Amino acid sequence: MQPTKQLHQNIIDQCKHNNAKAQMQLYNLYCKAMFVVALRYVKDKFVAEDVMQDAFIKAFKNIDAYKNEVAFGAWLKRIVINQSIDCLKKKKLELVSINEEVTEIITDEDWNVASEISIELIIEKMNALKDKYRLVLTLYLLEGYDHQEIAQILNITENTSRTQLLRGKKILKEQLKNTSYAAGY
Repeated sequence: MQPTKQLHQNIIDQCKHNNAKAQMQLYNLYCKAMFVVALRYVKDKFVAEDVMQDAFIKAFKNIDAYKNEVAFGAWLKRIVINQSIDCLKKKKLELVSINEEVTEIITDEDWNVASEISIELIIEKMNALKDKYRLVLTLYLLEGYDHQEIAQILNITENTSRTQLLRGKKILKEQLKNTSYAAGY
């Protein structure tokens, strides 16, 4: 085990014994990254800070559930994402469920964007989308969740996740095309 990984594990072990100093050390190690994750979802610095704080409280309360099966940062990130989505749901975010009669799953693997487009511009355009598209796009493209996981996190069906991803991508492509950055279609 690498020295840094061992140090982190020692801090985590101390947190399992409610050591306040260790909790502060762990917080300092991960707070900036977790703030960025929360901000990606809630789009408000003050709300993101609250979400991050709540996520850390939840993590410390449930730290015994952390079994070292995944990196601690990944475990914590999942809590932050869930806390962010819970916050959005509390604000009456309605994830519109698509008509369940959809029987054909359409795949859109042709997702080409001109090389000169920046990731920052793509994220900026994603953040301007309606929440139902933005959340699915963020979870799928940025966080790497599959449709089954997205369905569980957002409490929607897998078909709804796929449909919202496709519609969100289509809108995003149009917005990028309108800025003359997207590859020709």
